[in-house]
Amino acid sequence: MKYSKADIRRKFKKIPTLQFEAASPMTPFAGLVIFQALFQVLDLKGRLCRCFSHLDGAAIYRHGGVILLLVVQILLGQQRLRGRDLIAHDPMVKRVLGVSALPDVATVSRVLSGADARSVASVRRLSRDLVLDRLEAEAFRVVTVDFDGSVQSFKGHSEGTAVGFNKVKKGARSYYPLFGTVAQLGQVLDLHHRPGNVHDSNGAPAFMKECFASIRSRLPRVRLEARFDSAFFNKEFVGELDAAGVAFTGSVPFQRFPEFKQRVLAEQNWIRINETWACAESDWKPASWDQGHRIVLFRRKRAVQRKGPLQLDLFEPRDFTFEYKVVVTNKEAHHARTVLAFHNGRGSQEKLFGEAKQHAALGVIPTRTLHGNQLFCLAGILAHNLARELQMRCAGPTRSTLPKRPARWEFLTLGTLRQRIIQRVGRFLWPQGRLTLRIAGDAEVADEMARYVDALQKAA
Repeated sequence: MKYSKADIRRKFKKIPTLQFEAASPMTPFAGLVIFQALFQVLDLKGRLCRCFSHLDGAAIYRHGGVILLLVVQILLGQQRLRGRDLIAHDPMVKRVLGVSALPDVATVSRVLSGADARSVASVRRLSRDLVLDRLEAEAFRVVTVDFDGSVQSFKGHSEGTAVGFNKVKKGARSYYPLFGTVAQLGQVLDLHHRPGNVHDSNGAPAFMKECFASIRSRLPRVRLEARFDSAFFNKEFVGELDAAGVAFTGSVPFQRFPEFKQRVLAEQNWIRINETWACAESDWKPASWDQGHRIVLFRRKRAVQRKGPLQLDLFEPRDFTFEYKVVVTNKEAHHARTVLAFHNGRGSQEKLFGEAKQHAALGVIPTRTLHGNQLFCLAGILAHNLARELQMRCAGPTRSTLPKRPARWEFLTLGTLRQRIIQRVGRFLWPQGRLTLRIAGDAEVADEMARYVDALQKAA
C-alpha cells in the first residue's frame, strides 16, 4: 500500500500537561507478571525463605523476600542496591514480592551483611537444584559441564577480596569464583567462591567432583562430559576426571614445556581437516605424570594482517602463518575433527559470562561483607537461570538442519527479554470486581506474552 505525504506527516506542537499520581495503579513493568507466574510454579519465594529459616525469627522483612527483591531488581536492569529506589512504588513489583512496601536500601544492606555461611550454602543448593530439575525434566543422555573462572573487581576493600591477576583493572581487589556451567542449557550449575589471588585450578578437583555427583544423583545413567582451559591442566584435575569416567577435552599449555614446544613446531605429519585446520597425534606426557593421555595437535592457517596502505593489486602475494592448539582428551575413538569441534564449544561459556555480567550483575560487588557479596552473586545467577528457565518452559528446542546435530534452544538474552517482554506499560483495573492487567502492545506482543502465560498456567 502506498501512502501520500498528507497521510504520513502531522504537526504536533502542543506539549501536554503533566500529571503525576503517587498511588497510580500503573506500572512500566507489566511483563513482570510472567515471572510472577514462574515464581509461583517454582515456589521460589517459599524455597528462598526456607534457606534462611534459622535467621528470620520475628523479622518483618524475611531474608528470602529480600533475596527475591534482588532477583527482581536484576531482572528489571537495576544492578545496584540503590536501584530499589526507582521501583519502590511500582505496584507490579509489590505484587510479585507479596508486600505492600519494599524494604529500604539500609534494610537490604543489613540483611545481606547479617547472612552466614549456612544461608549462603542453602541458596547455592537451591540454585543448583533448579538447574538439576530442568536436567531431570529434559532427561539428557549426555550432559556437558564447562569449568572456568571469572574476575569480579572492586574499587575499595571488601571482605575476602585480594589483589590478583586482572588484565582489565590491574591492581584492583577482586574475587575469582570458579563456575560450572551446563552447555546444553546455558545455565550456571554451581560456583566455588574464591579470593582474587588464587590460581584457576585452586579447589577445582573437589568442586568438579561435587558438580558431577549432584548430576548423577538425579541422572544416574547420564554420560558426563567436561571441557576446561589450559589453567586446569594438571595431574590431579585430569586424573580425577578420568577416574570418574568423565569424557573430557582440555587445552594444554605447551608453551610451559620447552621440550614439547619443540616437538610441536617440528611436527611434519599433519593431516588436513579442512581448508583452515590440520591435526596430528602425539605420545608426549609431562615427566611427572604416571599415566599419559591422548594428545592431539591442531594447526590453523591464518593470513598475516597486512599493515600500511591498501594495494588493490590482484596478484599481490599474501603471507600466511600458523597458530597452534594442543588438546588433551580421553576420547580415544573420536576423530580429531570431532574433538576440535567439541572443544571449541567452550566459547559458549565465555559468551554466557559476558551476558551475565552485562545483564545479570554478575560482576557487581555491592557490600563489604563476604557472605553478602556471595548472596548477591547467587541472586544474579538465579536471575540469569530463571530467564533461561522461562524460555525453556515456553518453547522447545530448535531442530538443526545439519545431519546428526542435536536440537538446541535459541535463547534470548536477559537484556532482549527485558526490552521485549518485561518493560511494558500496564494498568491494573477491576472491571466487575475482577483484577485485570491492561498492557500496552500490538498483536505481536500480545501473542508472545499469551504464549508464556499459557505455558506457565499449564505447568501450575
